[in-house]
Amino acid sequence: MKAVVFEKFQGQLSVQNVPDPRPKDDGVVLKVTATGLCRSDWHGWMGHDPDIVLPHVPGHELAGIIVEKGKKVTNFSIGDRVTVPFVSGCGSCEQCHSNNHQVCDYQFQPGFTHWGSFAEYVALDYADTNLVKLPDSITDVTAATLGCRFITAYRAVIAQGQVKRGTTLAVHGCGGVGLSAVMIANALGAEIIAIDINEENLKLAKAFGAKTTINPKTHDVVSAVREHSLGGVAVSIDALGSQETCFNSIANLKKRGRHVQVGLVAGQHVHPKIPMNQVIANELEIVGSHGMQAHAYPELLQLIQEGKLQPQKLISETIVLEEATQLLPEMNNFNLTGVRIIDRFN
Repeated sequence: MKAVVFEKFQGQLSVQNVPDPRPKDDGVVLKVTATGLCRSDWHGWMGHDPDIVLPHVPGHELAGIIVEKGKKVTNFSIGDRVTVPFVSGCGSCEQCHSNNHQVCDYQFQPGFTHWGSFAEYVALDYADTNLVKLPDSITDVTAATLGCRFITAYRAVIAQGQVKRGTTLAVHGCGGVGLSAVMIANALGAEIIAIDINEENLKLAKAFGAKTTINPKTHDVVSAVREHSLGGVAVSIDALGSQETCFNSIANLKKRGRHVQVGLVAGQHVHPKIPMNQVIANELEIVGSHGMQAHAYPELLQLIQEGKLQPQKLISETIVLEEATQLLPEMNNFNLTGVRIIDRFN
């Protein structure tokens, strides 16, 4: 099969012919029909993920059709259209038994712990626990936005952020996760402030429901958020994962506010400084958010089918597999707007 491969971290990416995958007894092989290009893939290529063994095939946001399955798979059939969360639980550990597959002790992550979906085919383990059947009304390209960015934002806003109607919310970073968070929070009726250095991203955030936008190049973020929210926001999400966005997200909270860290903090940003004096004095909460479980998908899929959420609006373009070799190294330049999906593999 054709796949995007890198043989050293920060090295050249190329399309190569590699062996077709085979399913484990509890797994399946999908013919990939669409897969998203995500900044987390950039982190993997940079060498920020200790799970990656070289050579490696990236890609973790995907939709596809089951073409092979292992003998222990009972809930899915060959020909099923499916997607999968980027963190897949084993179904057997303590975390999975508490329905928290997103923090499984033995998690399977396509594109990180195993070869991913920048390929014609991908093998997925723990199929019965993690695969999600796709409704006919949701296209493959739309489904490919869900596996990381949209579901990550969904859980961050709803489960971890506990955002509801009237909640004042700041979203730091308006890439795929941040724009998804804006869209989801707007559907809930939140009052949203969006922050990004890219004016095109801020325009999208405004279109998706942000009441106010702030560009850190021209404004002091914490002061501006406090001014627009009359003293600080109730919930703040760092959707990027940098020293600056993490600090600002905590510092712009009102008393007893909640910070949700969803942007991946890695590389030189792995140990961000935080205003701990404010955390103590103002009784602030700091909450992590990591993916979403497959069993939580039905509610999300229903909202998409009803038109209350429209992740397809995040898509800026679809590309061919070869283009990923050029675009992936650029994912940290912050000059890309919206979400790019690979939907052509030949």
